[in-house]
Amino acid sequence: MGIPDRATMLDRVRGAAEPWDMLVIGGGATGVGVALDAAARGYRTLLLEQHDLGKGTSSRSTKLVHGGVRYLQQGNVSLVMEALRERGILHENAPHLVDELRFIVPNYSWWEAPFYCIGMKVYDLLARKYSFGPSRNLDKDETLSAIPTLQTDGLRGGVQYFDGQFDDARLLVNMAQTAIEQGATVLNHCPVTGLTRGDDGFIDGATARDAETGEAFQIKAKVVVNATGAFCDAVRRMADDDAEPMIAPSQGVHLVFDKKFLPGDTAIMVPHTSDGRVMFAIPWHGKTVVGTTDTPIESVDLEPKALDEEIGFILETAGLYLEPKPTREDVLSVFCGIRPLVKASGEGNTSKLSRDHTIHISQAGLLTIAGGKWTTYRHMAEDAVNQAAVLGDLEDRACTTRTLRIHGHCDAEAAPDLGIPGDLAVYGSDAPRLRELIEADPALGEPLHAELPYPRAVVVWAARHELARGVDDVLARRTRALLLNARAAIAAALVVAELLAMELNRDEAWQREQVDAFRELAAAYLPQ
Repeated sequence: MGIPDRATMLDRVRGAAEPWDMLVIGGGATGVGVALDAAARGYRTLLLEQHDLGKGTSSRSTKLVHGGVRYLQQGNVSLVMEALRERGILHENAPHLVDELRFIVPNYSWWEAPFYCIGMKVYDLLARKYSFGPSRNLDKDETLSAIPTLQTDGLRGGVQYFDGQFDDARLLVNMAQTAIEQGATVLNHCPVTGLTRGDDGFIDGATARDAETGEAFQIKAKVVVNATGAFCDAVRRMADDDAEPMIAPSQGVHLVFDKKFLPGDTAIMVPHTSDGRVMFAIPWHGKTVVGTTDTPIESVDLEPKALDEEIGFILETAGLYLEPKPTREDVLSVFCGIRPLVKASGEGNTSKLSRDHTIHISQAGLLTIAGGKWTTYRHMAEDAVNQAAVLGDLEDRACTTRTLRIHGHCDAEAAPDLGIPGDLAVYGSDAPRLRELIEADPALGEPLHAELPYPRAVVVWAARHELARGVDDVLARRTRALLLNARAAIAAALVVAELLAMELNRDEAWQREQVDAFRELAAAYLPQ
């Protein structure tokens, strides 16, 4: 069963005779999570996103669903317990996208094995029934057997533990599909241009604009939720010009390399680096992802750019643990995301700011949810909808997302024999329908590019069923081509534009504009 097309969604907005129960601004993990929770409770829900689902932070994570070993080191046990519980719930609700992943902390000093093993045993204990596997000490041979590319000079062994891995943008798309199936209306590429007030002075809706046609909308809602992540202060200023900033933004950079740097199915965790963060090297979609950094920034942008020193820092740190040492010439893609960290008075180091979420209600009645982390999105959404229902005087209804299966839900052991090329397990129960597309038109089985794991059918599928509206939507988020290999993604842009044009009834001028814009955007993903 497909989801309504964009025209149908727009008609719902135009034809709304009564105020929406809930207007959610922001199409990242938090906003889509809120819309999903609200719709699942039966509230009439509208979500508006200024660009595309996950365009900002939510498609640029370290690709881990984890409790947060670093937060345990900081003593934030409650956050770790919450995240481990949510990790387990997400694994149950979206097993086609969330996998168990083995990590090894390599030991090069005598004290590291007992020290880190004790910490991981506490991590196991906190996970309880949601444990992904027991931690234990490994000797040098066991460690090298799992990660043969580890630097051997001085290696004593390692500490093994288990956490979760996922495809962030794919999960977000499936969450949006689930929200729509529950009754929500979801419009990407439809920025909010202002907030409106009733005669009592309280926020009663918003103005918005369809970025594709320029059509303007007046939207009424019983409660408005600001879930725009790093951009939440800009929306808060729509309600109050003098609103004090809530967010202390920080950017994190990741580098992507060939699989040869991490040839197995085991990840590396470095528990302490010179900037105070944890460093990961993880296998992901047949590549090796290494990151991240923590650099405070003054302003936020939809396409943040990695600093040269951040790239150098990751290469230097990775070179301490990997053999051969990765170089700039080995980098396939550089991606950068912004963390919407909530300000803490007197705290100057963003790596030490809490990842707990915060809910703020302005005097005019705008509810803002900020902070948090991908793993805890469901619990964040539950808190936000609970508060929003009270604020909007909505009927009290219980949260149902703890056991709500995400679109595409498919147990790994029950997954169908896909019989189609490429890395398509992430489509879960939708995979057979992709196969049908290819069977009906074998040309759609051709690869987008020889160095990318995607057949052309995924572009058609993204346009018909996943709200994709442009080349960037497809190559950066419906597929992960831009993150996996920026040069190959640039080369594939023309094919993607042609396929989208046929699906969306666009002309050649639109195709040229899309390709030119994507090539300019993608240039920032190439190492400088």
